[in-house]
Amino acid sequence: MVGSVAGTAAQRGRKKVESVVVRFAGDSGDGMQITGSQFSSSTALHGNDLATFPDFPAEIRAPIGTTFGVSAFQINFGSRAIKTSGDKSDVLVAMNAAALKVSLSNLREGGLVILDTGSFNERNFVKAGYKVDPRTDGSLAHYQVMEIDISKMTLDVAKPLGLSQKEALRCKNMWTLGLVYWMYDRDLQPTIDWLQGKFGAKAPEVAAANIAALKAGHAFGETVEISGDYAGYSIGRASIEKGLYRLVQGSEALAWGLLAGSQLAGLEMLLASYPITPSSPVLHSLSDLKAFGVLTFQAEDEIAAACAAIGASYAGRLGVTASSGPGIALKTEAIGLAIGTELPLVVVNTQRAGPSTGLPTKTEQSDLYLSVYGRNADAPMPVLSVRSPGDAFETAIEAVRIATKYMTPVMLLSDGYIANAAEPWLVPDIADYKPFPVKFRTDPEGFHPFLRDPKTLARAWAVPGTPGLAHRIGGIERDYNSGNISYEPENHQRMTDTRANKILGIANDIPEQQVEIGAPGGKMVVVGWGSTYGPINRAVSNMREAGYDVSHIHLRYIWPLPRNLGDLLRSYDQVLIAEMNTGQLRTLLRAEYLVPADGLNKVSGQPMMISEVEDAIRSRLATAKAAE
Repeated sequence: MVGSVAGTAAQRGRKKVESVVVRFAGDSGDGMQITGSQFSSSTALHGNDLATFPDFPAEIRAPIGTTFGVSAFQINFGSRAIKTSGDKSDVLVAMNAAALKVSLSNLREGGLVILDTGSFNERNFVKAGYKVDPRTDGSLAHYQVMEIDISKMTLDVAKPLGLSQKEALRCKNMWTLGLVYWMYDRDLQPTIDWLQGKFGAKAPEVAAANIAALKAGHAFGETVEISGDYAGYSIGRASIEKGLYRLVQGSEALAWGLLAGSQLAGLEMLLASYPITPSSPVLHSLSDLKAFGVLTFQAEDEIAAACAAIGASYAGRLGVTASSGPGIALKTEAIGLAIGTELPLVVVNTQRAGPSTGLPTKTEQSDLYLSVYGRNADAPMPVLSVRSPGDAFETAIEAVRIATKYMTPVMLLSDGYIANAAEPWLVPDIADYKPFPVKFRTDPEGFHPFLRDPKTLARAWAVPGTPGLAHRIGGIERDYNSGNISYEPENHQRMTDTRANKILGIANDIPEQQVEIGAPGGKMVVVGWGSTYGPINRAVSNMREAGYDVSHIHLRYIWPLPRNLGDLLRSYDQVLIAEMNTGQLRTLLRAEYLVPADGLNKVSGQPMMISEVEDAIRSRLATAKAAE
């Protein structure tokens, strides 16, 4: 509870901690995403490492005060290397009763709850599904609780500056942000500058009110004593590689990686896309890069978008299309066309939870089967997976390299967590990357469109309009020796085998699989792909420090698999596959290598937790030891 005035934080002193997890939660109109992003920016400038988890409501306009409309933003930050957004939060800021109900289970026992009592009333209790006031029924007994009428205090500072009551209440997220800034010794100035830049010219009274609320929340922390251990924290700077950093979201980094890849290939790029959550930010990011030769096209539907991208590749650009699981399913016929015509195409799949509409704003790794197998006929294509927001840049470049070198579509897998999460990113120097310029066919001597490179089996890429290189391609099978339409059984067998061998041959052009933590061989290896990287890596590190013989392998190349992976997996007594689905990678690895892999599977729409991986390691090794 809030106590009496007791001097400044400097007088009381601050407790030094290594890392903290804070979760902001409120109604979708309470500005929690802005609050979290501003706290993230200030924290990055403070020199801490961090990882974020924006948790959006699935409904666009859920009734105010209901659990369906709760929007949350979680940030894990500290002086050590941060690899996940954190399991349980240390602090929960709940702007209303619904936010408390949805997020309380994510708060560790003994953690701090900051409540806006101005939103805690009978009407909101009913909307949130509470039968009684949660502050009085004992449900908060295991937590520290700070009750503040944030709504009233915000009105006191914002309304006199010319705002209506409704407009003034919109500033309460800044009041709250100011308080949390004080708690963790953050600098107000970056947020003040941001508010001036966003509102200063068009709505100076809005900027002034938000800045006043921000400062008022900070002043409240300076002048009011908080009971327990929450009288202010000090978190040192993280030891990270020197260089120029910026905060980057996964979709941003992926878009920039596609651009960098296209420039390394010497191509202009066209992204053809149809809006869908959570893939749309890729379209938004690339639409701002017209100065770099990027064209973006919003098609009328998913298959039209994919076909437009194929058309761009046929004409000599890099064709890219992006969607999420349901949209990828709709693009499948067109992707088959790209496989049959053997044209480069990057297909970005930002996965989300559930079949059909499912949980569109929640995360899952549910499209591995779709990506590796999900096309009619024998239609193989490379599949790559992004492990973190920063890694999206590197993986996108690799997707472009493979697509253009092997004349094939490539599936690039991200997910809702990676797309919206943010982390500090060491801005790379593009001069450090080796170009892989495309060589178009220009010699008409002996040309036909399916002449192949004997090493890669990639067909020639001839831009329409090149003198002497007129040609026709399409969805009907082509003759291996001429490129003309063919219905011959032997030819179809040869073309099917050639397309498959081209993709399988990529395994000789990618790195051998490395062990992230640990060593080849041992009692157990935890294998993951995509956004489970952080939780697995931290869990395995923790368990090794506790004396457990466990290692971590993480896959970027889902298909074809790295050439040494089978031998590597067979060097461990137990193989545990941790993924956010019901066992899709596990099925693939069992089928390819006949290894008795076990699964840790989660399909809750929420990211994997460190503790979940630790528990799985502990229980399986204990079972194995008992059986000896």
